[in-house]
Amino acid sequence: MALLELAPTGVEQVDGDGWVEFAIYGAPGELPSFPAGEAEVAGVRVAVSGDEVADDWAERWREFHHPVEIGGRVRVRPPWEPPAPEGRLIDLVVDPGQAFGTGAHATTRLCLELLLGLEPRGSLADLGCGSGVLALAAARLGFAPVLALDYEQAAVEATLENARANAITLHEVRLADLREEPMPSADVVTANLVRPLLLSAAALMGDPPPVLVASGLLEGEEDEVAAAFAPLAERRRLSSQGWSALLLTAR
Repeated sequence: MALLELAPTGVEQVDGDGWVEFAIYGAPGELPSFPAGEAEVAGVRVAVSGDEVADDWAERWREFHHPVEIGGRVRVRPPWEPPAPEGRLIDLVVDPGQAFGTGAHATTRLCLELLLGLEPRGSLADLGCGSGVLALAAARLGFAPVLALDYEQAAVEATLENARANAITLHEVRLADLREEPMPSADVVTANLVRPLLLSAAALMGDPPPVLVASGLLEGEEDEVAAAFAPLAERRRLSSQGWSALLLTAR
């Protein structure tokens, strides 16, 4: 969030083994000036470097976005990549230019892995839908109706655009503030958020959903968040690249 305040037009994140790299872009004078070397952002020491972006950046950035396959059943790809062989995988087209998630981030992949382990039956609500990857995958898997919520209007628009690109009809896509609004009633709720938002959602929760998939957690935050959603009980926990996702169900 601190980086988005510095560069509200967008931040690119790349996760590595024991490190995370963020790239922020802007015209001269738009971004704060940090000298090369070490700096502090939101209380965290980071290594800073800067380069001029090549004239052909609008094409070169595509080199960093490739199809992502999850669980041998779902493939998420940018529009310029060819579709998966018919019938082998659920093929989803997501425009990475929307910058709200393409399925490549560990938190999205972990959510999808847990979602693939569920019986695709009943309604599903996706909290913090971003680009709509989880909601679209759920609809293709057979969940219905599917509701997608997000705090950002741009995310709502991105989800609607990606739904149209995939010829998928979602029951409802709308704005919601999970700091003030209880989660909607659904048979399955997916919440790929961050710890503070998950704790807010837990505090506002009325009748718990039968199934909750919670992600966006850093390793070490799982027990606190799982406890906050009691009486739901933890059934599975997946981790990757320093991130975790939880499957919580009614006892």
